[in-house]
Amino acid sequence: MGEVILTMKGIDKSFPGVHALDHVDLEVRKGEVLALMGENGAGKSTLMKVLTGIYKKDSGSITFEGKEVEFDSPRAAQEAGIVIVHQELNMLNHLTVAQNIFIGREIMKGKIIDDARMNQESKKLFDRLNISIDPTEMMGNLTVGKQQMCEIAKAISHDAKVIVFDEPSAALTEAEIEELFKIIRDLRDKGLGIVYISHRMDEIKVITDRVTVMRDGTYVGTLITKECTKDDIINMMVGRVIYEDPKTESKVPEDAPVVLKVEHLNAGKMVQDVSFELRKGEILGFSGLMGAGRTETARALFGADAKESGDIYINGRKIEIKSPEDAVKNGIGYLSEDRKRYGIVVGKTVAENTTMASMKDFMKGIFINKKKEDEVAWEYVRSLKTKTPTVDTEVVNLSGGNQQKVVIAKWLTRNCDILIFDEPTRGIDVGAKSEIYTLMNELVAQGKSIIMISSEMTEILRMSDRIVVMCEGRKTGELDISEATQENIMHMATQRK
Repeated sequence: MGEVILTMKGIDKSFPGVHALDHVDLEVRKGEVLALMGENGAGKSTLMKVLTGIYKKDSGSITFEGKEVEFDSPRAAQEAGIVIVHQELNMLNHLTVAQNIFIGREIMKGKIIDDARMNQESKKLFDRLNISIDPTEMMGNLTVGKQQMCEIAKAISHDAKVIVFDEPSAALTEAEIEELFKIIRDLRDKGLGIVYISHRMDEIKVITDRVTVMRDGTYVGTLITKECTKDDIINMMVGRVIYEDPKTESKVPEDAPVVLKVEHLNAGKMVQDVSFELRKGEILGFSGLMGAGRTETARALFGADAKESGDIYINGRKIEIKSPEDAVKNGIGYLSEDRKRYGIVVGKTVAENTTMASMKDFMKGIFINKKKEDEVAWEYVRSLKTKTPTVDTEVVNLSGGNQQKVVIAKWLTRNCDILIFDEPTRGIDVGAKSEIYTLMNELVAQGKSIIMISSEMTEILRMSDRIVVMCEGRKTGELDISEATQENIMHMATQRK
């Protein structure tokens, strides 16, 4: 690690009802990867938004390359050499991949945008990242994981001296994460300063040199990665030890009734002849590599995508699901992996989002019963430990983990008996993860049934009673949790049928 390139000292920032940053310090050196860690709502993303000119600090100082600076926009920060890859994707779906990467700094040929040249330059970036993405493809056609890789390529395309990665691996496969780490190590070796925000403890130990921890908007301390343990970091983050032991046996009684039966479901290339059963009080894990067809299976079941053929039974009764409305009427709720696109309306309040799927229950004639809506919203804020100053706060102002809790509250308010959790803890810290795991266990204890899609092997092994494994659109295996290991799951996940 070299000399200090960036220092943030005594940074303070308040929003109405929230003291987001309370005199926070941060130091980044050339040629290092600094982890920035803390629970959701700790202030990590807010601190980085202050750094890059998205928010204006109330007090404190920022020193970059020996000079005190204050950027008034992300563009000004980029031009100085500080770039951020955001946790929430900032791409325009109606433009091509290359157009997204060069938006605002298009390569021109006279007075005309030179799309061919931008395609060539994008291809070079993807070759450097060792990923296969067509620069001419529309951004909206890509998976969340590939959109994230485009965001990373866009950041690397700037002549950056400091790059902030905010949850860059949340939607990536193990192979993509390994490629990402190669790029980060290459950038570090070239003398760049890297700030790496992640909730994945195993990544922190592999890729970072130092760890700075925040809690409730304050600076807690900085550790040298190789000299500290996972428990040391977690204790600093949450003030308590959180254990993640795998489940060793199913909690579901042998005679538990089948609440959902899917037979020979087909929906395009990514869902081919998929059959499975879900029992009352069960957490059925869906595992597989990215592109295995797990999300597509869930969307076809929920009616978000049209199925070509196959039968769906709820409590032994054959039903037709042609739309999400049909699914909800039959007691199925779906928590999408892309919560901002499908889970919440960020411009509406916590209360409005909580009651969105159950609006008729809150109507008084032609008016909404605001008192009843607020009471229910507060009930779930308390039970889910959602960090929000009020239920009238717009969801856009909450952290990623707290936004996810609002989505869960929406389906709990609807009282769905079958819940599909698609990457339920994506972008969520260990403390909030533990709360959501506890909540899921409470739900199945109450007789709810859960389908959980997860790319995190530890999550699958910790939470599932049974595991369905998919590869390239087909079910390639099914395991009781008592016989499941990382090795046999991975074997099935790479086994073409």
